[in-house]
Amino acid sequence: MAERLAAAAFGAGWALARRVPEPVGRWTFTRIADFAWRRRTAGVRRLEANLRRVVGADVPPERLRALSRAGMRSYLRYWYEAFRMPAMDRATILDRTRCTGIEALEAHLAAGRGVVAALPHMGNWDHAGAWIALRGSSPTTVAERLRPERLFERFTAFRAGLGIEVLPLTGGEHSTAGRLARRLRAGGLVCLLADRDLTATGVEVTLFGEPARLPAGPAALAERTGAALMPVSLWYDGPYLRIRVHEEILAPDVPERPARVRAMTQRLAEVFEEAIAAHPQDWHMLQRVFAADLGEYRRPPPSPDNLG
Repeated sequence: MAERLAAAAFGAGWALARRVPEPVGRWTFTRIADFAWRRRTAGVRRLEANLRRVVGADVPPERLRALSRAGMRSYLRYWYEAFRMPAMDRATILDRTRCTGIEALEAHLAAGRGVVAALPHMGNWDHAGAWIALRGSSPTTVAERLRPERLFERFTAFRAGLGIEVLPLTGGEHSTAGRLARRLRAGGLVCLLADRDLTATGVEVTLFGEPARLPAGPAALAERTGAALMPVSLWYDGPYLRIRVHEEILAPDVPERPARVRAMTQRLAEVFEEAIAAHPQDWHMLQRVFAADLGEYRRPPPSPDNLG
């Protein structure tokens, strides 16, 4: 029943976003955000717990609540725009995007070197993927397999329509890590959300002064294939999606591969810290990230040699 309700809700979202005028759609999704915020749903409480790490434990309650309200509105803006994107034309996607640092990323691709673009859950990553695809660099990404299966298939088809290749995190016929490595060795672009470990087997880093777990995959793939590991941050600025491509994270000169991957992942966490602190309302993190919150979800991380 829960799966059928989820599928119906997403289907209604796609239908609503495409068929109603944009001002009406945006107003509706803002009201949904405010409704969830007022009810202090589990997701809202988790968002506030994460944001408290960003702005400091001594943040006044009223400021934290105002920030979480802005965060929920940003999160529902992501969903509205994602649902509406299939109905958006090329010019609209390009006109609503502003980017800095893309030249370095595209130079690597033009030279035949693969790039791992590692992103936090900020802004609208589907919009960013569609934008880079329109510029001629079709990205490959990985998605958590949703239930029911038809919902996962619909999301995969949606992103494919934007020019994004989607591989399942689990349950595929072939190794996802192996397929990503082949894309990178062929000089392709791989875009991975990298601020939450979906496997509970990631690398433990320091994030906002606390232990947290990030996926090892982005750093491990870059280190193994020779691709450039480039953090990318996203945020909203009025009608625009802002994209910043940060400088490449280089592998340190240490002999052990696991140590190199850990160091690169820690540096990735530091770049994410800076980006999230600058735009905390656009960090859509309604799940556990910090070790203190993981409890029974924590497991010992495997060697990064098993990845990529």
